[in-house]
Amino acid sequence: MLDCAVIGAGQAGLSASYHLSARGIEHVVLERGSVGETWRTARWDSFFLNTPNWCTQLPGLRPSEAAHPDAFASLAEVLAMLERYADDIGAPVRTGHVTALRSSGGRFELQLTDERLEARSVVVATGAFQQPLVNPASSGLPASVVQMHTSAYRNPDQLPEGGVLIVGSGQSGCEIGLELLETGRDVHLAVGRCGWFPRRYRGRELMRWLVDVGLADETQEVLTSRAARVGGNVSVSGSNGGRDCNPLVLEQAGARLYGRLGGVVAGDVHFAPNLDEGLEFGRTFERNLARRCDEWARTAGLDLPPAAPEAERPPSDHDPTRLVLGREGVASVLWAGGYRPAFSWIELPIFDDMGFPRASRGVTDVPGLVFVGLPWLHTRKSPLLLGVGADADHVAGAIAAYLET
Repeated sequence: MLDCAVIGAGQAGLSASYHLSARGIEHVVLERGSVGETWRTARWDSFFLNTPNWCTQLPGLRPSEAAHPDAFASLAEVLAMLERYADDIGAPVRTGHVTALRSSGGRFELQLTDERLEARSVVVATGAFQQPLVNPASSGLPASVVQMHTSAYRNPDQLPEGGVLIVGSGQSGCEIGLELLETGRDVHLAVGRCGWFPRRYRGRELMRWLVDVGLADETQEVLTSRAARVGGNVSVSGSNGGRDCNPLVLEQAGARLYGRLGGVVAGDVHFAPNLDEGLEFGRTFERNLARRCDEWARTAGLDLPPAAPEAERPPSDHDPTRLVLGREGVASVLWAGGYRPAFSWIELPIFDDMGFPRASRGVTDVPGLVFVGLPWLHTRKSPLLLGVGADADHVAGAIAAYLET
């Protein structure tokens, strides 16, 4: 029987492996494919990290001499980093797709595709967002319209010629929208409630601000509701050396904006009359964070250049509540509504009504079972390459204490 099984070989599982090894705990890291499998299978080809390289602070990570700290890593660079990291720390990674996890008689049973393992403890490091969300209105789209979730999107060549409707204005929706605009596609964007901020505000990069003003270390207490755990990150992009990425940027580049998707009838798409409300949500987030940054800068005695003025919206004469796909030449719909947890394979009564495990900084009430890499596990930075290492250290400590009992 293993002392510990870690499920998932992304940044969370590998960080947990590092801290388990440091404590002398025998373990195995199970991954359904290769190291960083989710990065390989759920990112588009032109993906860049939206955090600069200095934010990649995995425990025991050997710095890359070729990586500039303020640059943004491409998808290929992220995968190479994770593979190198796994080798450097000697992570005992093996291929194994866990289809069920049960607890019986003080041990855990892990059912894999073709075998069964037993372990005294388990670290679940699969992330929270395994289930792509698709709007129920998708069933009303004509069969001639190609539709896919952004997790399946790789590049514009996947899509037929013609315009594209993107439903969702978080990071993936806006980044893919920019790519499509830059290849000459007509883009229509259904706007939700997502916060945004300049990539560089008053001469300083966003993540520097988030760390310095304390947002990165904020805990769950700042959330206005439990549902806010699945809200998107601040919308920016790491592409082109790092740039702004939000609905107003897309509109300036030629996209047409609409309110929240309401329904589809025979190719006639209807949207709520709330476009201005969605845009104001993003603007309000930006203004509030700007004030916090300004206050911190004054207290720190920094002499910074003034902020750029808010951009004015270009004139528009389209109806933001209706889009007739055929008339506008829209041949594709991309669903960018994000993800939800999918832990049905864990056969234990530990999940709340949103599918998240009930846990204190990843430690559940089931002795020996912990989670790492989830959004807001402890702080805002918990799922990021910047913060996952500290949470991994915490849960590894909990595993060590449990195994000593």
